[in-house]
Formats: sequence, C-alpha cells, structure tokens
Amino acid sequence: MAGVTEPATGRAGPVRVLVVDDDPLVRSALHTMLGGTPLVEIVGQAADGTHVPAAVAAHDPQVVLMDIRMPVVDGLAATAALRARPDAPEVIILTTFDTDDHVLRALRAGAAGFVLKDTPPARILDAILRVADGETMLSPSVLRQLVDHVTTGEGARRHRAAERLDRLTTREREVATRIGEGLTNAEIAASLHMSVATVKAHITRILTALGLNNRVQIALLAHDAAPGGDSPTTGRTRNPR
Repeated sequence: MAGVTEPATGRAGPVRVLVVDDDPLVRSALHTMLGGTPLVEIVGQAADGTHVPAAVAAHDPQVVLMDIRMPVVDGLAATAALRARPDAPEVIILTTFDTDDHVLRALRAGAAGFVLKDTPPARILDAILRVADGETMLSPSVLRQLVDHVTTGEGARRHRAAERLDRLTTREREVATRIGEGLTNAEIAASLHMSVATVKAHITRILTALGLNNRVQIALLAHDAAPGGDSPTTGRTRNPR
C-alpha cells in the first residue's frame, strides 16, 4: 500500500475482505487504498445489509468492513445477523459515526473492530490484519466511550456481569480480566506464565461458557463487572485487542 509500512506476517495468503457501504465512492476508495498491498484481497462489495448474506456466501471473506448507515438494512442489523451464523467472518465497523449507541450496539452485536472513516490507511490495514488473527481493534475515541460506559454503569449490570464471570474457572477469569485490560494474547501469556496456545484455548472456553462470540464481548463483560466502576483500561493507551 502506498505510504504504508506493512507489518511482518506469517500468514499463508492475503486476508480476504468484503466491503459493505452504500456509497460507491467509498467502496472504490477502499478498494484502491487496500488493493495496493499483498496482505489484503478485496474479494467483493455490497451496497446494503440485505446483500451481505449472499456476498459472504459467494466470496467467503475472512473480514467484513461494514458501514453503519445504509438505506434498507443498516450495518448494525447486518452485523448481528451475520455474527449469529456458524463460521461467520469477523466484522469491522467502518463509519463516520461514533455515538455511544452505535459503539455499544456494534460491539454487543459481535463486531471485532470499530474504526472511523478518517482513520489513516495504515491503521485500517492494521485493524484488518489484527482482526483476521483473532484480535480486536478500536479507535481511541471508541475506547474512551467504552471506558465512559463502564465508569457510569452501576448496580444491576455489574452484578449480572460478575455472576456470569463466576461461571468461569479462576484461570479463565484471569484471562478475561486481562482481555479487559487490553492485553494481546502474547502479553496475557507472559503475564500468566502460559503459552499463547493455552491462552487461545482459555479464550475459546470462555466464549463457549458465556455464549459470547468474540473477545470484544469478553472485554465488555470484564469492564461491566469491574468493582466500583473502575475500568481496567483507565489510564491505558492500548486498544483492547
């Protein structure tokens, strides 16, 4: 990609990406911007959420870049429907809007990333690669809203979240807490003195036990359960991924 320093990767091939946006100029710009790197392949496009199921079936993307505001079925509804399917691709919400309602609805629907359309190309590429590898990516403004959501939440939500975390083993709760702190799999492994493979196995068990579909939802739950409304990410600059 012109002007972008491409990260090293051991991936066998490019990440297959589907672009969903009702604006043909945006779709064209993303295709041009991301088409210059061998790390990503734009395999298809869709102009509305109604077209997403057929496009996913036809192109088998690993990551979907999803706009929020579309005329018939918006990106939030399309994300929820897509992530409810078996073997669903990961979803990154790419939009000009980052209101609290949009952020929380998108993350709870199963989006693994939420970045603004004015995000530099290198960050968008980084988001795609991270999400394809099972991580998450949130823009700084979205992270601030997530922290605000936690620090203003009290009572019943925290109690419900704590009850759900109590279903986990002690080790699984430790992993969940560190996901909420924004640590990567490698950082969790180092902090808990285990292998990355073991961390991934714990994450899989957490998702199954709690009925969640990605680590963003684990992070939300860990934030909600934080005692006294203190977010584990407060004071940190790292994105929760």
